[in-house]
Amino acid sequence: MPGVWVVAETREQAHELLGAARSLAPDLGAAVTAVVPRGSATPGECIARGADEVLVLADLAPGEPFGAHLPVIEQEARGGSPDLVLFSATARGKETAARLAARLGAGLCSACTSLAFDRGSGSLVMERLAYGGAAIQKLAAPAKPVIVTVPPRSVEPAAPQEGRQGRTRELPAPPPSAVKIVERKPKEKVAKDITEARVIVCAGRGFDKREDLALARELADALGGELGATRPVTEELHWLPEDLCIGLSGVQVKPELYVGLGVSGQVQHMTGVRGAKVVCAVNKDENAPIFALSDFGIVGDLYDVVPKILEALRK
Repeated sequence: MPGVWVVAETREQAHELLGAARSLAPDLGAAVTAVVPRGSATPGECIARGADEVLVLADLAPGEPFGAHLPVIEQEARGGSPDLVLFSATARGKETAARLAARLGAGLCSACTSLAFDRGSGSLVMERLAYGGAAIQKLAAPAKPVIVTVPPRSVEPAAPQEGRQGRTRELPAPPPSAVKIVERKPKEKVAKDITEARVIVCAGRGFDKREDLALARELADALGGELGATRPVTEELHWLPEDLCIGLSGVQVKPELYVGLGVSGQVQHMTGVRGAKVVCAVNKDENAPIFALSDFGIVGDLYDVVPKILEALRK
């Protein structure tokens, strides 16, 4: 029977990748296998969220990286012959996926935002952003297996279902790794994590000076949201921390409401808000590209419009 595997390092990755796997499994007539380290997603929750089998990776020796599991994963993949193996497109996920593809002689497609099975050709069809997000590249994979990485938060996590049954198997410990982690340094964050924010007010280059960003922050507070920014505001002007930069070179967000203030709407930025449910824009340039991508737009000077919105919210 064909198989779809998900190889996840964390609980969140497992839930998201199982969401993608479950959407493909019926068309492929495939069983779903989750490969997870002990201590991340439990076998029970993986089965409830769509796994038919869970392969639990053994604990690593102190200082060994996640990639040390590769020989064991490769051996299981050769025995199980999955048609499709999904990884999260994190730095470690992309590295491990590439190494597994090389070992198996499999095709690799990175950062796929959409996957579907084409019954006519019998191929897996994948979409990924190209040219800095200006175009969507469509790829077909007629050969098997194919290894695919999926950007975090680009697919909905699988919802748990009651009564699902599945198998669990403990995998053996891998051989000692030649690579050792000698030190871990968490990246210092100077701003809030906005990737989980339900509302984001984004400050663009339409603001005249740093002090005026208080207007955007006030609107974000009034809406119960967080403040984000475009790349010129963070990386060129340094008015806000780079952690708040949204876009291709920043973070990807999926708020219920995104409000762009003085944001032109360049594709490199809008790529980061593709998952927003509602997009609103305030810009005095009626030809700004953001209006073509917005659900609601106000053509006007943000210095006139935002105080009126705040006044209306206070009523």
